[in-house]
Amino acid sequence: MELNSKILLQQITNAKKGNQSAFNFLLDTYWKEVYGFQLKRTKNEIDAEDITIQTFSKAFHKIDLFNDNYKFSTWLITISKNIHHDLLRKKKSSISSKTFNEDNNNLHNIIDSSPSAEDKIITEQNLAKLLRDIKKLKPHYQEVIQLRYFQEMSYKEIAQEINEPITNVKVKLLRARKLLAEIIQGK
Repeated sequence: MELNSKILLQQITNAKKGNQSAFNFLLDTYWKEVYGFQLKRTKNEIDAEDITIQTFSKAFHKIDLFNDNYKFSTWLITISKNIHHDLLRKKKSSISSKTFNEDNNNLHNIIDSSPSAEDKIITEQNLAKLLRDIKKLKPHYQEVIQLRYFQEMSYKEIAQEINEPITNVKVKLLRARKLLAEIIQGK
């Protein structure tokens, strides 16, 4: 499916202004492409998903640096490839296979507009049914949903709890809400 370049440029412009729905549009449009690229490279769903989350986190944080003369998908794939290379380099230089040396003092915000359509769907569902639907998500998505919506933790608190940068938490929550909405609407 060829994406209309005018629509895409408008969404990128809106994202540069901090529009949350533009971030959602870009995430929805390019998630499969970036995830598929990483799945082929890593041959591991969890690693591919983690790198994809980091890719969107970094891209949304640095969206102002995107040059409209290039394809957005190429820019995302380049970010993704660099993150993967960095992770491989870190794994080789460390005894631990999981080292994320990001400076948590330089956390930046992705604007959160509340409540989104997914949030409204979540709050309208019967709690027992909702919990069954949440259990259909991957464990790391279940965890961020649980911490955010049931324990009512802030993004900063969740980031500290799961030991990840705040931008990764926001992207995971965005993805988790989208997947949960698809599960709920699919019935």
